[in-house]
Amino acid sequence: MRLLTHNMLSSNIKGVSNGFPLRLEVEKFIEKEVEFNADFLRNMFPKIEWKALVDAAKTLGYADLPEEADPSLLDSDDFLKKYHHALLELHVEEGVLICPETGRKFPVNKGVPNMLLHEDEGFWRL
Repeated sequence: MRLLTHNMLSSNIKGVSNGFPLRLEVEKFIEKEVEFNADFLRNMFPKIEWKALVDAAKTLGYADLPEEADPSLLDSDDFLKKYHHALLELHVEEGVLICPETGRKFPVNKGVPNMLLHEDEGFWRL
C-alpha cells in the first residue's frame, strides 16, 4: 500500500465522525522505484492531506518532508523528488491501519489494506 493510498483511506465505521487519518503500525515496508512524473505530483498536491502524509512517512522512518508545504514548493525539483518518494515509492507490505476514534484495526497483508467492516459496524439497510 502506497502512502498515496493511505492518504485517501478513512474509517467508515457506523457512528465514527473522525475516521481520518488512520494511524499506521508497520511490520514490513519496502521501497519500489516508480517513474517520476512531476505533473502527476503537482496535480495530486491539492488532494493530499499534508500532515497525514508527513506523519505516515515518519512512521516508515522517512523524515525528509517539510512539516508544512504550500504550492510554491512545487517549483523545487528537490521537494518534488522527496514528495514523489514518500507518496509513491514507500509501500507498506504488512501492518495495520487503526481508526483514530475507535481503535479498530484494519490489517494490511501483502500490501493490500482490508477495510471490510463487521456486520455490526456498517451502514446496513434492510
